[in-house]
Amino acid sequence: MEFSRSLYKNGVDFAALALQSPEFAKHLKSNGQLDFNNPASVRALTISLLQQDFRLKIELPEDRLCPPVPNRLNYIIWLQDLLDSTAGTIKEGYDTNREVFGLDIGTGCCSIYPLLGCRLRPQWKFLATEIDENNARTAEQNVKLNKLESRVQIVRTDPKDSLFPLNKFGQKRIDFTICNPPFYASHEEMTQSAEFKSEKPSQTCTGADMEMVTPGGEVAFVTRMIEESMQLRTQVQWYTSMLGKFGSVTVLVETLMKNNNRNYAVTELVQGKTKRWALAWSWGDRHPKTSVARGIPGFPKHLLPFPGDYTFTLSPETSIDTASATLNGELDSLSWYWHWDQNLSAGVGFTSENVWSRQARRKMKLAGQEGMQITTVPEEVALGVRVQVKLMHGQTPEANGEVQVLIRWIQGTDSVLFESFCGMLKRKMEA
Repeated sequence: MEFSRSLYKNGVDFAALALQSPEFAKHLKSNGQLDFNNPASVRALTISLLQQDFRLKIELPEDRLCPPVPNRLNYIIWLQDLLDSTAGTIKEGYDTNREVFGLDIGTGCCSIYPLLGCRLRPQWKFLATEIDENNARTAEQNVKLNKLESRVQIVRTDPKDSLFPLNKFGQKRIDFTICNPPFYASHEEMTQSAEFKSEKPSQTCTGADMEMVTPGGEVAFVTRMIEESMQLRTQVQWYTSMLGKFGSVTVLVETLMKNNNRNYAVTELVQGKTKRWALAWSWGDRHPKTSVARGIPGFPKHLLPFPGDYTFTLSPETSIDTASATLNGELDSLSWYWHWDQNLSAGVGFTSENVWSRQARRKMKLAGQEGMQITTVPEEVALGVRVQVKLMHGQTPEANGEVQVLIRWIQGTDSVLFESFCGMLKRKMEA
């Protein structure tokens, strides 16, 4: 469902939606606009969008939070990119055969994340927690309405329980968590915030206090997530949360850095009118694409994760066949695991140590191991990279047809080692 990426890029066409949904048409004003001051109109919008664009049927109670579809969809799309770019395989992108388990913390009355995730990715399954009895009951009804009981499991939890109760689900390991925590520290803060903001659709949705307010606000809630994640570590590949305030992202990244976490990602969720942000972190060593990890324009540079992509262009007379053969020959001669796919003009390499420096080559030569092929990925990976040779198209007339080498850091914790590898390969390819 790649269409989902640009579905609401230019906003929602209310007139077109009204033609498809008679129920939504009742709420449309004579000028073709929607009355966002009317909670019933906003609920009708969410229900109709899910029905028309995703074939999802839902029931929304009047006294609970009504989720805006474009914003929630954007979060799911970012999660897809996060998982797709940290699979560590030679092929980048969506693996249709990969089974994925996600945990939705506080799924709400709609259970919108599991519903959207399951509709967009047939191999995704969800575990979902909810502390409110009414929300849990309605969420279960919505799951049944869409015949997704085999893929979405909802469990009522207590506020004092762990935020990641994997034992309740009988799961030892999952792929990600998703969360839309209460933004505000108090009811007064929520009221004050609404007074200073311009009118937005999400403000008119009636949400219960426990959905909107938590002691310490979203920073305290996600800080608790970080603390609990330090116990589970790699039992979850990616811990993630949406955030309602830009300033919260900075505070939480600093918290991660203080706890020696350097594998995190930040993004801005801008599909639709409402702007939100999201943070992800991992205690593993798989790195996402730079475009996925560094997605907030204007974010303080010293707080951005290390850029895991390195690109250089070869001299204009170089052919892609020559470049591919040279690159594969150079990397195949190293004493590491290397797998090259000629059809993709790409390869992946994994090593437990630096095997390209002069010192390393001398050491291996003395041991009679120089050029020895490693046939399996080592258990302890110090560096994993994906290297691809591409012919540039659609660039400037001068650059069109030039050969580009893309190196992506896919595994490891030592950024200096990655930079050393990039420098070595650039020198070899330019020689």
